[in-house]
Amino acid sequence: MQQVAAEAEARSLERKFDIVVLVSMFLAILSGFHIHQMLTAGDWSFWIDWKDRMWWPVVAPIMDITFPAACQAILWTKFKAPIGATFSCAGLFFGQWMNRYWNFWGWTHYPLNFVFPETLLPQAIVLDGVLMITNNFVVTALIGGELWGWLFYPSNWPMIAPYHVPVEYYGQLMSVADLIQYEYIRTSTPEYIRMVETGTMRSFAGGVLGVSAFFSGFCSVIMYFIWWYFGYFFGWTKFVKHSKV
Repeated sequence: MQQVAAEAEARSLERKFDIVVLVSMFLAILSGFHIHQMLTAGDWSFWIDWKDRMWWPVVAPIMDITFPAACQAILWTKFKAPIGATFSCAGLFFGQWMNRYWNFWGWTHYPLNFVFPETLLPQAIVLDGVLMITNNFVVTALIGGELWGWLFYPSNWPMIAPYHVPVEYYGQLMSVADLIQYEYIRTSTPEYIRMVETGTMRSFAGGVLGVSAFFSGFCSVIMYFIWWYFGYFFGWTKFVKHSKV
């Protein structure tokens, strides 16, 4: 009876330890991914008037495929768990909304529809699905990386579409997002005084969204390869043979 009780207690401690490890991993990935995303594509994620059709679909997917690729390398090679991209993007999504609610709305009173983040969960599910089906990170990079860049804008379009509606304001034609920009003043640095849909890429290809999506997909493939090896390196384990005393 004592042995049975001891085994039950050991299993209970193992489950509790697993929960602690999973929660710690989630928080670590959340914080690291969120800091990385804020430092590289933060403005495009923070403000609705920065979510344009030219630079947002290029910068955000390329910078955001990093942690999903690294997490896939660890969880797939060590545990055969095809959840690395979804796990990391869910953590980022949770951290972004915590930041938007407590910092942007709670402290500075910006409306949430002005600062809501993009979603990466549809692309993450596709990336995990490709890895699970192919069981090959090279194919996942080539196919999943391209789809990551292509699907970014369509998966976020239902949220940003109402803010791309044209309006006339004091004789100026602008989008609803630009109108919100003028009503809520931010830090007075030049990069914040910009208009959605400006730039020279349209003179090259007419519509900019297709060019941006294809370029984003191509660069996402390269970034996936780089960060897969980062994750594989930092998740590498080596067992040292115990020396005889």
